[in-house]
Amino acid sequence: MEVVPPNSEKEATAGRIAGTEEDKGEVHTAMLWSIQEAVERQTLQIGVSACGATAVVDVLQALGITVDPETADCCVRTRLRRNDSPLPDYLHSRSEAGATHHQLIDGAEQATEGRVLGRFFGFHPARQVKLVAWLARWIRRGAVPVATMNMQRGVTEGEEIPDAWHHQLIFGVGPNAVFMTNPLDVVGEDEVHMRLCSESVLLIRREDVLKRLTPGSPLSLISYQQTDPRWKTLNVEGQVRQMMNEEDHSDEDHPKMTHLKIPAAYSSGITLFALRDSPVGQELLHAPELPLL
Repeated sequence: MEVVPPNSEKEATAGRIAGTEEDKGEVHTAMLWSIQEAVERQTLQIGVSACGATAVVDVLQALGITVDPETADCCVRTRLRRNDSPLPDYLHSRSEAGATHHQLIDGAEQATEGRVLGRFFGFHPARQVKLVAWLARWIRRGAVPVATMNMQRGVTEGEEIPDAWHHQLIFGVGPNAVFMTNPLDVVGEDEVHMRLCSESVLLIRREDVLKRLTPGSPLSLISYQQTDPRWKTLNVEGQVRQMMNEEDHSDEDHPKMTHLKIPAAYSSGITLFALRDSPVGQELLHAPELPLL
């Protein structure tokens, strides 16, 4: 397996964090793998839009089960963007490209013939939870977490907004820090929490919309016969028409829309995986939802 070594500064920082513990009656450190083990074991993205299947490969590895990437991807049923489609179909494909947490749970179960189960905990609307302490408790019990995050949240002003959500294995936590793979990274607790608490929406870049507009584009198909009412609630067709109007009537005093907001199939939160016949597996099945803030 090809391995990309982490940034040395990040690795050093992660090592320092992992070696500390806050003395406030709560556990703030728990690791499935050390940093070096993560470097050696992590699976790099196995295909286009396949971050979910990639996370499942590493989840199973952490649980002591080896499954080849092709099997994981097949079981997760990764959906692809239809980049060559007309705008309405392209937008529909973007809203569900990749995988949802349901697909990750079903994929892990299918790939292991039922030996592994998953339980999703939603983080939106906001929940009463101390993220690192909560994760540490479950990791120490033997659960393996995967974060489903809206990477378009919490972007520093001036930086480019990512164009997708992302699933990442969490292989450990330290005080105010979360360690993840694909890519190997250590991210501040508040930043991760912000990405975990998001509406199910996706921003589509202006240029990705405009280059798929053709004369007579059937824009009514954007919301026509869609079972998800949010295509109409968000007025996606109206947003597209506004972009078109901005192209026809340039006004320097009014900045142009940079993105189109569409419904997303994904829900932000944490999925915890465990061996079905383990104590933590049974505990997960009966664990209550996180309380609303």
